[in-house]
Amino acid sequence: MTTIRTRALLLSVAVLLGACASKVPLDTPATPAAPAAAAATPAATPPAAPAGQGAAGASGAPAPQSQVAGVDLTRDAAGGAGATVLPRERVVYFDFDSFVIRDEFRGMIDAHARVLTAQRSRRMVIEGHTDDRGSREYNLALGQKRAEAVLRSLTLLGVQDSQLEAVSFGKERPAVQGSGEEAWARNRRAELKDR
Repeated sequence: MTTIRTRALLLSVAVLLGACASKVPLDTPATPAAPAAAAATPAATPPAAPAGQGAAGASGAPAPQSQVAGVDLTRDAAGGAGATVLPRERVVYFDFDSFVIRDEFRGMIDAHARVLTAQRSRRMVIEGHTDDRGSREYNLALGQKRAEAVLRSLTLLGVQDSQLEAVSFGKERPAVQGSGEEAWARNRRAELKDR
């Protein structure tokens, strides 16, 4: 009875391994996809190089190179080595009564993080602000949460805590005077400033 179970187990393992086995040799590079019309004809796809012949293939010709451009995260937007210049954008805007960072500001925060991780001696203050609705105490707490949300995002991207400080001014320093939605939207913000 145990030999039947053992044989069944070995057969199951062999079937699983056979199903997982790839027919693509691991030492040959991937070829770019052919256009849809050419893919319909079997002769349009070149045969894979046999194992052991490397990237040169059977004919000795070099294998096609990928047309995908690489991204160098150690360079700044101007192409210089190491991110050295902070982005001009330094304000993160928030929705009403929220401290959730919107997706549109993720790229800006990422750019600041690259500069700060490349220059560990650089320091920043993140100031949290609110619109003029709500009590002074509530707005100070909300402004602090907004500043800390940006700070957390930067630290998750590799910036050291010692490089950052989060402060709140609540509704005390509005960017725009007024009491309409346009003014309120401009005042719900976190500003990144050099220290």
